[in-house]
Amino acid sequence: MEKKEKQISPFLVFFLIHKIQLGVGVLGFQRDIIKFAGNDAWIIVIVAAILVSISLWFMYVLLNRHQVDLIDIHKDLFGKWAGGALSIIWIINWILLAVTVFRNYIEIIQVWIFPIINVGMISVIFIILIYYCISGGFKVVAGLSFLGVVIPFYIFMTFLYPLEYANFRNLLPVWNHTITEMALGTKEMMLSYLGFSTLMMFYPFIKNPTKSQKWAHFGNLFTMVLYLFLMITTIVYYSEKQVNRYVWATLSLWQIVEMPFVERLEYIGIVSWLLIILPNISLNIWAATTGAKKIFNIKSNKLLIGLLVLLWLFVILIKNSDTIAKLNQISSMFGMGLIYGYVPILTVISFIILKRRRKKDGKVTN
Repeated sequence: MEKKEKQISPFLVFFLIHKIQLGVGVLGFQRDIIKFAGNDAWIIVIVAAILVSISLWFMYVLLNRHQVDLIDIHKDLFGKWAGGALSIIWIINWILLAVTVFRNYIEIIQVWIFPIINVGMISVIFIILIYYCISGGFKVVAGLSFLGVVIPFYIFMTFLYPLEYANFRNLLPVWNHTITEMALGTKEMMLSYLGFSTLMMFYPFIKNPTKSQKWAHFGNLFTMVLYLFLMITTIVYYSEKQVNRYVWATLSLWQIVEMPFVERLEYIGIVSWLLIILPNISLNIWAATTGAKKIFNIKSNKLLIGLLVLLWLFVILIKNSDTIAKLNQISSMFGMGLIYGYVPILTVISFIILKRRRKKDGKVTN
């Protein structure tokens, strides 16, 4: 476990889990899900959240058993080399998630605000902010996550405006799609929930970490409530055919909002969203940096600069929407495979290996 002065209170896990789940995907997650599940898409939001809670339970079973982060768990169970190789896969996953969130956000800025913006230049500005945040240590990242929930929360109040024109009959009939369609929709929804695997890196930075489990589940529940609210609002405001025409349905909802002091609310919303995605990217890069430091025994500052340069290169090399869509798909499948496949398997393997060690130690003692 880390020193007490570097640790955070258990309740802050609520903000860390929620913030890592709520990224740029919330601005346009509806279309891909409604494409499969139609008016039943709101059910998928709940199902996906339940799957996340199950995964969180597996993570806490594993972490509470070892009381260390994922890198040390791999090393303890599989040795230095095999464990290091497995850890590198997770580091790639966190970098990939950071690139996905970062590049999608810049695409939104390009499409909605500044079509001819220099991607390389604006990326540098954002990366300087990310470096400043991560170099301050994990407590700064956690504090930014807290502020990233509290300060921009007013944004979600603006989505009450479309309810004035809502047709709640669009929600009926309930469950009129097949299990296959619902499963495909759930797979699409999972990308919006990904990122909470960073818990396995910041676990040692929590005071009394076993007490933080309820806050992790509350954070996931809060994320589900926000996604559910936006999904229901989208279904009752748009028709299914209309949703298919909007890449960013959430942003399009802002276009109907009329206020006497602002004409284009989506501009304010997109800029304010920086406070939401900044801790998201920072936490993923922090997890990757912390993990790489343990594996390669390199100073964290050099690793951080190297990873941020890598992040910048990926962002400027991804130039069109088709490539971004492929990136989203790869990131989703890779992340889902690790969280819903690897984590439960690792938990079972951990139980078996530790049980054998206890038996062996008992025989030696006798």
